[in-house]
Amino acid sequence: MSEAQTVRLSYDDGSRAVELARESVESYVLHGQREQPGSMRDAFYARTGAFVRIQSTRGRGRLRGCAGAYRGKDQLGHAIVDAAIQAASGDSCGSEIEPPELPNLNISVCIVCNHVLTNDPVADLELGTHGVAIDKDGSHGWLYPTIPLENGWSKEQFLTHACRKAGLPPLAWQDEDAMVTLFEGQVFRERSDGGSVEEL
Repeated sequence: MSEAQTVRLSYDDGSRAVELARESVESYVLHGQREQPGSMRDAFYARTGAFVRIQSTRGRGRLRGCAGAYRGKDQLGHAIVDAAIQAASGDSCGSEIEPPELPNLNISVCIVCNHVLTNDPVADLELGTHGVAIDKDGSHGWLYPTIPLENGWSKEQFLTHACRKAGLPPLAWQDEDAMVTLFEGQVFRERSDGGSVEEL
């Protein structure tokens, strides 16, 4: 059983996390530069994982990028910057984000509060609370905590989709040599109406 450094962000810290992710995406897309976190809030010095998810606000709101890690060796501020850049690059969803897209993006950040390796994912998984990561045969895939609620998935469907993202057979999560990690995270995102940040 392994756990991350337990981290809980205040609403203000969560708002700053989303702001930092937005600044990092814009700096990378417009100038090809890595944003520096600058003078960070205390919570941003914690060493934990973070994910950044970028969705288009046009049409059906397709995913434009998603990157990060549930285990973090770097300070949170740097983890957010790195995840944002990776999510905006062509490595994430196949095509790099272009400057004209920037006003039509919705950015969310998931801060990993803790994670645990589970031997019984169906029993231990709480939909809406946990994200899922699966590792097997050198393949790795993960999904955000909010995704099953957005799509109306059951626990089994959530685990199956995580396997597919890893390029594994749909039921690979049931294999004895599969490592299934549940990570609990706080998710903050830009409001769709262009207003302030909301915590999900």
